[in-house]
Amino acid sequence: MLTHAWIIPLIPAISFLLILAIGKKLPRGGSEIGIASVSICFVLALGVASGWIGRVNHPPVTAHGTETPAAEGHGTEPAAEGDHATEPAAEEPAAEGDHATEPAGEEPATEPAAETTTEDHGAAGSTEERLPVASEGAEGGEEAHHSTPPVVREMTWFQSNGVKFPVGTMIDGLSTVMLVVVTLISLLVHVFSTDYVAGDRRYTHYFAFLSLFTASMLFFVLSSSTLQMIVGWELVGLCSFGLIGHWWEEKPNSDAALKAFLTNRVGDIGLLCGMIILYFAAGGTFSVIDINTMANQGEIRHFLLLVASLSLITAVMSKSGQFVLHTWLPDAMAGPTPVSALIHAATMVVAGIYMVARLYGVFFNGLSIGTGNINALAVVGSVTLLFGALLAFVQSDIKKVLAYSTVSQLGYMVMALGVGAWTAAIFHLFTHAFFKACLFLGSGSLAHHIHSFDFKKDMGGMRKTMPRTFATFVIGTAALMGVPLITSGFWSKDEILAGASMLGGNGEGYTFALVMGLMGAVMTCAYMTRLMWYVFWGEPRGKSAEHQLHENGPRIVVPLMILAFLAITSGWTNLPEKVFGISVPSGWALRFEHFIEPTDVYFPSAENGFHHPEFVPWIALVSLLAIVVGAGSAYLWYWKGLGPHGLTERNRFARAGYRILENKYGLDILYTDWIAGSFKGPIARSANWFNQNVLDGVVNAVGHSARRGGELVYRYIDQGVVDGAVNASGAGAEGAGEILRKTQTGKVQVYGAYLFVGAAVLAAIFVIAS
Repeated sequence: MLTHAWIIPLIPAISFLLILAIGKKLPRGGSEIGIASVSICFVLALGVASGWIGRVNHPPVTAHGTETPAAEGHGTEPAAEGDHATEPAAEEPAAEGDHATEPAGEEPATEPAAETTTEDHGAAGSTEERLPVASEGAEGGEEAHHSTPPVVREMTWFQSNGVKFPVGTMIDGLSTVMLVVVTLISLLVHVFSTDYVAGDRRYTHYFAFLSLFTASMLFFVLSSSTLQMIVGWELVGLCSFGLIGHWWEEKPNSDAALKAFLTNRVGDIGLLCGMIILYFAAGGTFSVIDINTMANQGEIRHFLLLVASLSLITAVMSKSGQFVLHTWLPDAMAGPTPVSALIHAATMVVAGIYMVARLYGVFFNGLSIGTGNINALAVVGSVTLLFGALLAFVQSDIKKVLAYSTVSQLGYMVMALGVGAWTAAIFHLFTHAFFKACLFLGSGSLAHHIHSFDFKKDMGGMRKTMPRTFATFVIGTAALMGVPLITSGFWSKDEILAGASMLGGNGEGYTFALVMGLMGAVMTCAYMTRLMWYVFWGEPRGKSAEHQLHENGPRIVVPLMILAFLAITSGWTNLPEKVFGISVPSGWALRFEHFIEPTDVYFPSAENGFHHPEFVPWIALVSLLAIVVGAGSAYLWYWKGLGPHGLTERNRFARAGYRILENKYGLDILYTDWIAGSFKGPIARSANWFNQNVLDGVVNAVGHSARRGGELVYRYIDQGVVDGAVNASGAGAEGAGEILRKTQTGKVQVYGAYLFVGAAVLAAIFVIAS
């Protein structure tokens, strides 16, 4: 299955076409096609995951740097997996748990090599030439890795000037975990939607775009080249535009879709600049493996890596909602709630995180992550996680609270990548997908009957009327807050904070990122406790008091229960080796890191300064303290009525701070009123004045001059000279004709006299001349 992963994005793409073609003629409006296709994709994704786990446990032995199935015919006849390079490790296959735990200097179990499939790299040339035998681990360091090369299969996409550009799939731990996450979340969103959008005016269209959205994201995460990633990136953006503006008849919805589209185009400039720089810096290749390998081996100038990284960070800021290009994300809540869940958990916004993780060799070396203690990626993530959390405090729309929560959690992921905690970032992406999808779909369940997301006006006391939704929402909230030991959010967030405390140059950590991360944890607990109080406690308000509320049906509740279960258990996939001095069985410890983190030469190694954080007891205790402080403060404020209530009315500084948050730091004013407004207002008027008075004036003056010139030519040359000459010649001819006409009398004697006179004149001339 590892060599046939291209089937996975193809299935939902075909589903998209089928739903559009025959969806309206089917009993369920085409939703059955969408659910069937994504179900098959999920099963196939599990097959890929199973194959990859087996590959990691039994790394292939290769005679040289590459394996592959791919064939001369551009991969159309791939060799079976392991055809010539997947022999199990010779005598002692790497056992589970060996990863990252073997003492330095121990003999490796395999002779690993980077494994790619393509023989048709086109622009890149052969990958085989660029991938040396992988290192076996840190030289004299703390870790030893069995290298597991990715499985790459490619074919020629197109040719230009004799250069071939490949398209294909790249299967490693990162793409495998994304396949599982995207297909599972998409499947649950499909099932949830059959009830949530039942009777919608564009029901068939909705499911068609869900299929295309899923296909685009799967195409993106399987990309083997940066050129292919750009295409997937844009397809994801296009689908989100269509789904956010699903109810486009309402202007706020179409405005939100347009805002998302335009904001992401700003980031796309950075994406294109970064990819072009990498293409030329790497000697004319789009290959992800080649670019990362060359970056790790110092074959690309550091300055070019730095410029490319900074350019790509711009793309991450727009796609993944990082400060200051995050403003489109809360507005995107105008789309259907299941779409919000899909965007925030598994597709659109995690695309930027995935791109950084996929090109980590570029970012790690370009930003000097392993040797520095501050860099642009860590700063962007740190600022975003705190500033996004602060904005969640002033929202009254439950979906917007969750949207700013997503902004904040994405900030954690970016920060983790910025401090060098790659596995922690992807682990948090993995756990966040489940508990954030649970919370978004939970908000949809709450609003399904009352058709309102305003929890201040229309909710309250809903734990009694919707107990299953309440229970799953509590679990999702606990995971988001990072309740210690039992929730997935604790394990992933704790690993990020541990990375910020102990990675970086000289092991001194990223102090700024650590402080911001801890402050963000406090804020997260506080705003989610506030949300819980407004929604589930107190007396029903507004529409919740007007309706006879009851729990939703199984198509809504069952996905919530599955996600709540995963919000707990997904955290157990990467337990540390020791927790407060207690050893975790080797079969349970660091499983996610063991199977997901790349170990080949295209990923930074200890030689590049890459290390892993360990469980730090004081970090866990501080995280617990953050929960106590954040949730406890909100509890005392809302449940007990303690604290300086009415502070914003009494204190001008508090009032000013509240207004800054209420106005979203003024960014919407800057973008909408100043930038967009100026283009629509003063700049547009200035352009119109310039057009009317300068451009039109010049054109009019030229036209007027041409007209006057024409008049002069007509009057004096045409009428005076040309016509005068013609008329004069005509008059001369007429006058001569009148004179000669009189000589034509018709009398013979007259003509004889003319002849006589003529002959006399000639004779006189001859006489005189002689």
